[in-house]
Amino acid sequence: MLDSPGRIAGRNRAARRLTASSRASDVPPSWLAEAHRRHVAGTLDPTADTPAGLLGDRSFEARPSPTGDGRVAWWLFDRTDLVRAHETVRETRQRADATSDLFSTLLSSLNVPRCAEVAARMATDHLAEAAVLITPPAGHRYAVTHALRGRRVVQETRQIDPLTVPGLDEALRGFPPVPARWINPDAIPAWAIPDGFSGPVGSVLVTPLPGHGVPAGALILLRSDTEKGFSPEEEVFARLFASRAGTALSAARLYSEQSAITGTLMRELLPPPLSRVHGVDYAGRYRTAMDHERVGGDFYDVHPGPDESAETFVALGDVAGKGLDAAVLTGKIRNTLHALLPLASDHLRVLRMLNGALLTSHHARFATLVLASVKRQDDGSVRLRLTSAGHLPPLVVRADGRVEEMPTQGTLVGALPKVTARTVETVLDPGDTCLLYTDGITEARGGPLGDELFGEERLRQALEGCGGMPGEAMVEHVQMLAAQWLEPGSRHDDMAVLAITAPRNGSPAGAGAPAGADGRARRTA
Repeated sequence: MLDSPGRIAGRNRAARRLTASSRASDVPPSWLAEAHRRHVAGTLDPTADTPAGLLGDRSFEARPSPTGDGRVAWWLFDRTDLVRAHETVRETRQRADATSDLFSTLLSSLNVPRCAEVAARMATDHLAEAAVLITPPAGHRYAVTHALRGRRVVQETRQIDPLTVPGLDEALRGFPPVPARWINPDAIPAWAIPDGFSGPVGSVLVTPLPGHGVPAGALILLRSDTEKGFSPEEEVFARLFASRAGTALSAARLYSEQSAITGTLMRELLPPPLSRVHGVDYAGRYRTAMDHERVGGDFYDVHPGPDESAETFVALGDVAGKGLDAAVLTGKIRNTLHALLPLASDHLRVLRMLNGALLTSHHARFATLVLASVKRQDDGSVRLRLTSAGHLPPLVVRADGRVEEMPTQGTLVGALPKVTARTVETVLDPGDTCLLYTDGITEARGGPLGDELFGEERLRQALEGCGGMPGEAMVEHVQMLAAQWLEPGSRHDDMAVLAITAPRNGSPAGAGAPAGADGRARRTA
């Protein structure tokens, strides 16, 4: 009960217990005195502005009740539990928002060291003064990430003994965490304390980093003796953070492993770089059907002989289909051809053995190929043997601009039980080029109306102006013409072009006799 000036004029038993420790027995708490003053002045609206404050360590709200004699009875309602519940909800919501932000940030990097750095730094921002993140060992060494609030994150690889940190060995093996109160801060070794950590360690929390099926590591959180220890709620939040960090680290590790595997496979599937081999120039260009992919169903390979007196074996092919499925079969064909190199002088035998290998595989696809055996002659000319297996005929571009179609033909491989093929021979004089290409060039659809094929005739006409051109420039020119012919944004097949050129500096132009009396290719099989 407060009188008009705001002094305590009376109190019931419960109020006396609340104010028993007050030195000024007739002076109310400041927040209640202010509410009383406003009530007396008529400026307090209890329905819109309920006075509230602390008495001791508990929270109350006050509601006035005038008595008619100038005094006001103030009823105090204990709302401590409600305030604490609201505070818990607020902290929980903040932690949930923080966890969501943390998870998004952690998942933004698929690089394992970078992800570990981000996780350790964020742990110091939200959980402790210092954090040490340890990932599973590679051999006998562990990747250790040290983070100190406000300092640069330090990463190193070192030998450690997990048994020197209570609960660390168990955490690295994925066992549940040891409660922080069970860990003696004095037992933490020097390697687990980041440089610059202020004061003795006062509180330690060790928690596993769960991954996808296998542990992703462990997290050590450190607080100095000037900080309060980890509360049960903070331990729960730390485990939640660790689960998110473990998921992110596991995803980054899985991505790194898959990326390494993909890189290895890509190196095997990508066309090889080409240059001069045994005095003959080779050049190639490759473009996949999908610009965002690196491999597809077209391929070419050049296999040099053991010395300049031996033939170089060349293969260019086109597997039915596009994308990764076609690339897988492409890899199998290339490996099979590589294994058949001792038989490379007999094109038909190579094709039949490759056909048998494809027919017994689970792939329901076929392929077309053109094979070439290349050997430079003493006079600087280049002798070619060409065999087509269902593929477009090779074109020879003479130095004077003439374009000749090589009359080789045969059945495709991987579809029929028997393969037939015809081999032809020709000779390239210095400056001449033999062009092998896939149907992605001739079937490029575009033109003025967007529905016309580039076609073999248009390709031959374009090559007539390429007489004497270096093979590198010729394949670049052909790829450019096909790309320009395509309607923008239209779908197209894989494109591969390979040029075999007799260098002009090999011998005087015109040296060496053609394969036949009329200078044209002749059939040998």
